[in-house]
Amino acid sequence: MDRETTDRKIVTIVSGLPRSGTSMMMMMLEAGGLPVLTDNIRTADEDNPKGYYEFERVKQVEHDQTWLKQAQGKVVKMVSALLKHLPQSYTYKVIFMRRVMEEVLASQRQMLVRREKPADTVSDERIADLSCQHLKKVEAWLDEQPNIEVLYTSYNEVLKNPVEQAKKVNQFLGNNLGVESMVGVVDRSLYHQRQKRHEPSKGRG
Repeated sequence: MDRETTDRKIVTIVSGLPRSGTSMMMMMLEAGGLPVLTDNIRTADEDNPKGYYEFERVKQVEHDQTWLKQAQGKVVKMVSALLKHLPQSYTYKVIFMRRVMEEVLASQRQMLVRREKPADTVSDERIADLSCQHLKKVEAWLDEQPNIEVLYTSYNEVLKNPVEQAKKVNQFLGNNLGVESMVGVVDRSLYHQRQKRHEPSKGRG
């Protein structure tokens, strides 16, 4: 089987915690020429003015995996908690987004405030602790999957040096994307929750 045929059968996934830069990465990949799998049911809003790039059936992956066939050769967004339900019958390349934890929490809190939902029922410290534990488990699980290749990518580093990070993503996916176009859609004006003295959130060193 040649390389092009193999690439068409791979399911590319952008994953991470909610508000970790997954939508931005989806936009970059689309601009670079990788087809995206999205249904546009969840439309752009103040929290994600460029769109969410979601595919609703992803949320049912534990019970419905038939949609993965149409995801081959494309990229789809999936929150990190759902990765464990991916069937072994496919080959995946996962771009896992990391972001400074304080920024993730601030962005999540702001989204809740805008939607007039309780934003302070659990302390940030507790949420951060639970999120870090979750990331450790997910990353350990990913390491054990022979059919999954992972590239950990920092949202903060993409904004700081988009050319370098776009080149890494392009190399990971087979050097078939337009790096200049990927860089062109990185919009630092949407970077609202800055924390300058922290490292991106991750489950392990």
